[in-house]
Amino acid sequence: MTISRRTLLKASAAATAMGGIGMPFVARAQQAEFVYKYANNLPDTHPLNVRAREMSAAIKTETGGKVDLQVFPNNQLGSDTDMLSQIRSGGVEFFTLSGLILATLVPAASINGIGFAFPDYETVWKAMDGELGAYVRGEITKANLVVMDNIWDNGFRQTTSSTRPINGPDDLKGFKIRVPVSPLWTSMYKAFDSAPASINFSEVYSALQTKVVEGQENPLALISTAKLYEVQKYCSMTNHMWDGFWFLANRRAWERLPANLREIVAKNINAAAIKEREDTAKLNGTVRDELLAKGLIFNQPQVAPFRDKLRSSGFYAEWKGKYGDQAWSLLEKSVGKLA
Repeated sequence: MTISRRTLLKASAAATAMGGIGMPFVARAQQAEFVYKYANNLPDTHPLNVRAREMSAAIKTETGGKVDLQVFPNNQLGSDTDMLSQIRSGGVEFFTLSGLILATLVPAASINGIGFAFPDYETVWKAMDGELGAYVRGEITKANLVVMDNIWDNGFRQTTSSTRPINGPDDLKGFKIRVPVSPLWTSMYKAFDSAPASINFSEVYSALQTKVVEGQENPLALISTAKLYEVQKYCSMTNHMWDGFWFLANRRAWERLPANLREIVAKNINAAAIKEREDTAKLNGTVRDELLAKGLIFNQPQVAPFRDKLRSSGFYAEWKGKYGDQAWSLLEKSVGKLA
């Protein structure tokens, strides 16, 4: 029997149509119901992103593939300011942000960065996992954002210099130091009679290289990855500020998730935060050894004289007034009397 080309084409088209009937259902079964973006500003290899990828995989597994949390590290989706705007509008669904930068929207969020307040990690976690952290989360919630329970670790900030080690507050007098664009930093270094200069981090290396500034301050991991040891000689372990990342969610996106899925997502995010804290603590020790090998000279100043200087200059009293009695009393409950 001879079959015409026209008949063959009709049969082929029919088979394609019949085969396609079930296809959309198969595709829907494989595709996540909720595909959400999680943005951050840290390098892909940072412990935060290592744990975030593990967290995302766990969430996908435990929700039966219903929630796909896609990780976008290293400012891929914009600057911190851009992403803060996006998390509010829903352009991204999740975002981790330093409390010191979140303070542009939620003033209380920068209280963990008060100069020389926290002596060690034990005190940090007691405060941030306790009443002070709960207070800040409440203020973030008032700004119509969802915030997870556990804050992630960015680390204690240290002071580097090309001219001299910082052994006490007198060494900061007239010291030309780069600071982030933040009232809290500028205020603190002015209290030490320093000469703070607000410079974007992308320009820090060249500013140090050309002696526009003598020094800067950042966690050890960033001092290493940015190769600041090439243009700095001393690293003073001042531990002058502790900084962490709040894990934020867009409220509308969060509330679209059914309650059982929200529980799984929150559980995994908070568990990952604890693991990231442990990773960062280990990394700090390793990085110090690496920086020593690169030729950076370390010293360990006493904290008390710095605190005394901030107290006598009125720094603590000024910021107590800005944060309010409730927030300040919660801070002092953890770290002791400041103002």
